[in-house]
Amino acid sequence: MNAPFIFGKITGGKDFTDRENEIRHLQQNFLAGTNTILISPRRWGKSSLVKKAGDELEKANGEIKVVHIDMFNIRSEEGFYQALSEKTIKAVSGKLEDLIANSKKFLKQWLPKITFSPDAQNEISFGLNWTEVKKQPDEILNLPNEIAKDKGYQLIICIDEFQNLAFFDDPLAFQKRLRSHWQKHQKATYCLYGSKRHMLMEVFASPSMPFYKFGDMMFLEKIPGEYWKDFIQKRFRATGKKISKKQAGHIAFLVENHPHYVQQLAQLCWFRTDKVLEDGIIEEALDSLVLQLGLLFQGLTESLSTTQVNFLKALLDGVKMFSSKKTIEKYKLGTSANIPRIKNAMIKKEIIDDSAGKIEILDPIYSIWLRGFYFI
Repeated sequence: MNAPFIFGKITGGKDFTDRENEIRHLQQNFLAGTNTILISPRRWGKSSLVKKAGDELEKANGEIKVVHIDMFNIRSEEGFYQALSEKTIKAVSGKLEDLIANSKKFLKQWLPKITFSPDAQNEISFGLNWTEVKKQPDEILNLPNEIAKDKGYQLIICIDEFQNLAFFDDPLAFQKRLRSHWQKHQKATYCLYGSKRHMLMEVFASPSMPFYKFGDMMFLEKIPGEYWKDFIQKRFRATGKKISKKQAGHIAFLVENHPHYVQQLAQLCWFRTDKVLEDGIIEEALDSLVLQLGLLFQGLTESLSTTQVNFLKALLDGVKMFSSKKTIEKYKLGTSANIPRIKNAMIKKEIIDDSAGKIEILDPIYSIWLRGFYFI
């Protein structure tokens, strides 16, 4: 029997829960041609949300085509141009013959090299001539809009890990080039998101950056506990097992409604259940999860400075006034001028988040590990 909970990869269908409002918001933006920037901490389900919103629109409207690009392993302009052209051509091509024809029509000036397996279109890959692309890169950036106009489509270009532009040789110049072209597109709309919240905020929220006010900024929130209760019960029930609503709510509560960890902890509980979830199983599963990630957390903590570790201890102790003389002396934080540096360093490392003056540790299991295994 397959486990009924999915984490660590894109989910959809019955494995997807809630987010009705966010899906509707995204789809309205896509239909209106409004560019969207999706911001949230890591592993909150951004990719699954975008995929579901796009899939539903494509199914309902044949004139819409959604292009998904993952920049996870793209560290150069050359790689970006290749991914953009390849994914766009594939999105508007049905049969293999269409793909070859479209490649010849729209990419002939860049001398594309197409490698494919005759019986598996998903194995097709492109190889653009980088020497030729460098001569006229702007035409690649306009490719989605030009193809959409030619084919009569509305293209939605969804780019994950967009913050990886920072690894390019001249990221600021490249952002300026992107913005100058994409803001003119009428038949192509862009949805940009990624796993590095602080880097995305620097790109999209700073008035000095090219992508400032590029589109509608959506800040993804956690899924409320009530939705998790129903979802977990349904997934247990679908496999012939039972869990009470109170137990399901407790699973979500323990991991602070963190989407990835709710699914992971629920699965660990499901594995330990024969027919009905017994009392004590949830805590047993949680301990197992914390121990499973212990070495990762130990390495992370050892990479921090002493004052950064002391800051985390103060945070877990409920301290609010980090710059007060009493706090600085008690937790050995150095000086008041040191507090912003400590905080900003850990925000960049995606360890903590500072939202509207509320500072919290982003990973709830890390918090549990620190309390139970490190600061004991």
